[in-house]
Amino acid sequence: KRALMKTNVKFTLILIIMLTALLVATLLNVAFNFRANSLESATEKAKMTASIVRDSLTAHMVNGSMDNRQYFLDRMTHNNYVDKLWIVRAPAVNEQYGEGFKNEVIRDAIDKQVISSGETVEEIYESSKGVHLRVSIPYIASADDTNCLSCHNVPLNTVLGAISMEFDISDTRDSGSITLLKILALNIVFIVIAILITNHYLKPFIRHFETLKEGVDKAYRGDFSYRFETSLQGEGAVVTERLNHLFSKMEETFGQIKTNLTTFLTQSKLSHEDPLQEAQIIIKELADVYKFKKTIELDRDKNDIYNRLVHIISEKFEIKSFTIFEINKDHLTRELIHTTDEDRLCTIPMEDLNECRAYRTDSDVVSSDFPNLCDNCNAKKLEYICIPFAINDSIVLSITLFANDLESLGKLHADTNSIKNYLEAAKPVIESRVLMNQLRDSSLRDGMTKLYNRRFLEEFIDKVMSQTIRDKGTYSVLMLDIDFFKLVNDNYGHDAGDIVIKGLADILTSNIRAADLAIRYGGEEFTILLHNATNEGAINIANKIQEQFNETKFNVGTETIQKTISIGIASFPNDADSIWKVIKYADTALYEAKNTGRNKVVTFTEEMFSYEESKS
Repeated sequence: KRALMKTNVKFTLILIIMLTALLVATLLNVAFNFRANSLESATEKAKMTASIVRDSLTAHMVNGSMDNRQYFLDRMTHNNYVDKLWIVRAPAVNEQYGEGFKNEVIRDAIDKQVISSGETVEEIYESSKGVHLRVSIPYIASADDTNCLSCHNVPLNTVLGAISMEFDISDTRDSGSITLLKILALNIVFIVIAILITNHYLKPFIRHFETLKEGVDKAYRGDFSYRFETSLQGEGAVVTERLNHLFSKMEETFGQIKTNLTTFLTQSKLSHEDPLQEAQIIIKELADVYKFKKTIELDRDKNDIYNRLVHIISEKFEIKSFTIFEINKDHLTRELIHTTDEDRLCTIPMEDLNECRAYRTDSDVVSSDFPNLCDNCNAKKLEYICIPFAINDSIVLSITLFANDLESLGKLHADTNSIKNYLEAAKPVIESRVLMNQLRDSSLRDGMTKLYNRRFLEEFIDKVMSQTIRDKGTYSVLMLDIDFFKLVNDNYGHDAGDIVIKGLADILTSNIRAADLAIRYGGEEFTILLHNATNEGAINIANKIQEQFNETKFNVGTETIQKTISIGIASFPNDADSIWKVIKYADTALYEAKNTGRNKVVTFTEEMFSYEESKS
């Protein structure tokens, strides 16, 4: 209503200004024309009077009665429209006829100008008492009907004199003022009527325009709930109805768009006032997440995907300080994927992951929620957000974002939902890569002992050979074989044989380091690769394994059995320049142990190699 009133006032003022300007222009035009016509009429009267006086003076001259001319002039002065009238004689007339009456001389500058120039002069004198018109008209010698040259001995076109007159035209001004007042009054009445009529007919249109403006303003902010009302008929009513229908469809459509879009971004919690802007933001984020997902789907393994996540967090969200851990709940292991600062790492021991509040509660941990919320965080002077994100039942990503102050923390908190959208997009791809790794790992492991198999050994050697040479590293290779293993299968069955093999596998894994490898080479034969082990260290481990295996009793049905093993040892690069050769030499040493009584540890020597060559 207030806006409508303002529009009405504004429109009325504009209308009044326009009509007033028209009125002023009309009054000025009428006043100017009235004044011009009045002056023109008075001037015509003066010219007519001058003509009469001239003709009368000519008649007096012809009749020889010039001495009586003053009487005529006095009679002319008493005319109701002439206030003053006098004759001015030019020097040429005075030379011919002598001086005239005393009042027939030049009285002022105007008379002098007219006698000198021979041109008519008009001047108006206005005062509070009235308006007077002064007209001075020259008499010029001519040879027309009057034939001035018949009486005056002067050249043609000589100024013979002039007649000066004054007229009172005050009544003309008064009548003009009255006329202007009448016009003014009529125009004012017209303006008032025009304003009333215009307001009456335009008010519905102005109200309609205001409702349109209000509805469009809300629509500009994304609110299509507005419904228009109008008192207009015809086309105005049709337009209003169609606008209401359009807004209704827009409201429904954009609501569905937002709902449908948010199904793709499960972590989206946008609350923008403008749904159009909100939809645009969601679509932009959805497109970015889609491109991210299409990219990582072509990545080779999960590490490539993790690198993409690091890039997104650091570049897109401009977060410069964060860490990412991969937690394996089945193996109770935690692998550091990325960190920007080692000093800010979490101090939680791997044997008790439940010490991690985010992992235990499966919810975000925000440092501003409570003082010293997490005692295991080294970043005591920083704000942080810990985000746990489960990839599957076994793998959980733990992402910690750091901020220098609460304001920066607020921005991080606002970005976490968008970051989770990328994690959601990456989740099935990471899970797929994890499963592929598990499948590949299972293809590289022995199903019964869970040790790596010979196929893994082939791939492993190809990968680490060049790296070991660059690092000047060493490997000691142990080849192990169970003595008289065939008798176990023959006497107690293959299940008993499997028990013995698994028993040996457990002994192997319990006696080597994480950097070492235990491999089931085939059947009852095993291989161990000891990384950077000395000859003495390799012999000690071999003896320990042999002793522990020899003392182990295996339950095979109703009885227990004990077995022995033979072990051959060779080292890289002391014995050969390739690990494959070292494995062959270890196997040669194992063959030597078998041939010399079994149940012993034998280290490869060059003599064994010569013996093998001589046999072949």
